[in-house]
Amino acid sequence: MSAAAILPPANSYEELFARFRWSVPAVFNIASACCDRWADGSGRVALIHEGPGGGVERVTFDALRSTSARLGNVLKAQGIGRGDRVAVLLPQGPEAAVAHLAIYRIGAIAVPLFQLFGPDALDFRLRDSGASALLTDDVGLAALGGVRERLSGLRTILCADGARPGVLSLWEMAERASDACPVVETAADDPALIIYTSGTTGSPKGALHAHRTLIGHLPGVEMPQEMFPQPGDLFWTPADWAWIGGLLDVLLPSLFHGVPVLAHRMAKFDPERAFDVMARHGVRNAFMPPTALRMMRQVDNPGRFGHRLRSIGSGGETLGAETLEWGREAFGLTINEFYGQTECNLVIANCAGLMPVKPGLMGRPVPGHQVAVIDAAGIVRAPGEEGRIAVRRPDPAMFLGYWNDPAATAAKFLGDWLVTGDMAATDEEGYVRFLGRTDDVITSAGYRIGPGEVEDCLLRHPAVALAAVIGLPDALRTEQVTAVIVPRAGVQPDDTLAQEIQGFVRERLAAHLYPRRVVFMQDLPMTTTGKVMRGKLRNALRGVDAVSPDTGP
Repeated sequence: MSAAAILPPANSYEELFARFRWSVPAVFNIASACCDRWADGSGRVALIHEGPGGGVERVTFDALRSTSARLGNVLKAQGIGRGDRVAVLLPQGPEAAVAHLAIYRIGAIAVPLFQLFGPDALDFRLRDSGASALLTDDVGLAALGGVRERLSGLRTILCADGARPGVLSLWEMAERASDACPVVETAADDPALIIYTSGTTGSPKGALHAHRTLIGHLPGVEMPQEMFPQPGDLFWTPADWAWIGGLLDVLLPSLFHGVPVLAHRMAKFDPERAFDVMARHGVRNAFMPPTALRMMRQVDNPGRFGHRLRSIGSGGETLGAETLEWGREAFGLTINEFYGQTECNLVIANCAGLMPVKPGLMGRPVPGHQVAVIDAAGIVRAPGEEGRIAVRRPDPAMFLGYWNDPAATAAKFLGDWLVTGDMAATDEEGYVRFLGRTDDVITSAGYRIGPGEVEDCLLRHPAVALAAVIGLPDALRTEQVTAVIVPRAGVQPDDTLAQEIQGFVRERLAAHLYPRRVVFMQDLPMTTTGKVMRGKLRNALRGVDAVSPDTGP
């Protein structure tokens, strides 16, 4: 049995939204909620870990509790306590789960870091957070490079691969420690973790979240995962647990519900392996970023893997009608899109079991969240009118603020509205159509064009593997709609193909929406979370000749 969902039973979205009420206790700790209450000696499985060599390890809640308690005592012996920041530079696997639970257990603040970060990125985050300790492995130590000597505040480094000069062995220290480490009594509003924004523009900012953020995430997990949890559920995501999508959309909500999580790290996302891994382990629930789904769309005959999925949620970028249609064919289910930000996550979602899923629209407000599209004065826009997506405070999923940056925190709000910076419009039923980041919306010949609709059409062309649409300066039209295309394997890009793609979009959308420039590239610049870096594309392509001529009015 799993813990009951916090969303009430309902026969429609309207009934669900009307019936739901938050219940956030005054005292709440993630370690207790996600681990200790399930560690009853029954051997209940928490993690199924498939390592790089294919070996499979099953980790119980009992083992998670004991090991995280030991590691908590190790941290305390190193002088780490309530409010101290502890960085976690580890891949998907038992070590990362144990590290997080140990940190929450003693009232410290976790700072998850991505293993593909270079020395400068790690230096900034470790220095900005003021981390006193780092839990990592040999890969993480190598990524740090020479910046270790510059981090005077980083007093303790524990390595899962053993002791090194100036570095303690995480497991040896834990084995010698006592497993008696009661969970510190924390208020729901006490800080629990700092997750740095991906930093597509400007320096990354550390979003400080409270323990209650886990409760705030639960409706937004349960709804797009078709009323998760259900008997037999098993969750997996290729997204790294260093990001909010891996940590708070999958790992911690699953453990909260007593549902096992598959931990499997890919050095590089392999779409065929994703199908294979999910089928072999009987994964029932998945969070797959849109980019991963588009790569999986290129795999022939996906039904041959014999998956047992009952729900897929996707977020981070617009899903699009093409990927939605493919998902129904490949999986026999409707992929439910959801939306959120690092600062306030999982606030809009689809749920095919409760409401129609409209292609190109990312859903309706998740129960418990007040979400609207507003103008620059904070006035809610009428259906069909463009504005910025905003979430009203207080909200348990919402961050406490940016770490050591009150000015940036204040700038994020317009009155009681947290303003996301994402452009959207709603329809008459409250569904939200994502148009793009404020700086991604293209102004061309008086039209305002969101890239998502054009990208989705481009993906329907049989020669296109990946696509990004940006606006480039144009003296006549203000901006020129430009398509950056990664062709499918074996396709030879040339002017003829570019013109064919232009005509393909023009015939299916509209004359003002088709790309007047087509540029072919081998890959697209993306953030570590799989979002296309359109700003980087704009900077790279300014002044570059179009691959195809401007062929229309």
